[in-house]
Amino acid sequence: MNILAVNLLFAISWSFFFASFDALTLGSGLVLGYAVLWILQPLTGSQSTYFLRVWYWIKLIVLFHYELIASSVIVLRDILTPEHLACPAIIEMPLSVKSDAGILLVTNLISLTPGTLSIEVSDDRKTLQLHAMFADDPEAVCRQLKDGMERWVIDALGERDIG
Repeated sequence: MNILAVNLLFAISWSFFFASFDALTLGSGLVLGYAVLWILQPLTGSQSTYFLRVWYWIKLIVLFHYELIASSVIVLRDILTPEHLACPAIIEMPLSVKSDAGILLVTNLISLTPGTLSIEVSDDRKTLQLHAMFADDPEAVCRQLKDGMERWVIDALGERDIG
């Protein structure tokens, strides 16, 4: 059973019930449908990763926005203060993400974050070359990106065993 399709059907039915197809009604239908399906999961006997993957997507979105704001403040501080803390460097980061969608998402999230920019993915798709504005310790920058954005993307896309 495709739980996402059932949840979307529930949200559309919810909107028909209220005769309103705005974002608030559809969103509340999705949230209510998620809750109902989660509660009914033991009765259906299906063990789906849908519920955990939804959580991982929410986590990715929230944590990316936090990183976006935090890095914006750091870059803004460096621009506005007379003392410049920038120590730019080109870094090669090994990639754990395997799919094309995962690589695209990781590289775009890195490029969207102020202070970092994806430059190139190697031909074998195992290394990402990036520019970091604050790279006093390139290994720490690489570790932070791998433990942060790359891991969040891997979890959200389900590229590793969940559990």
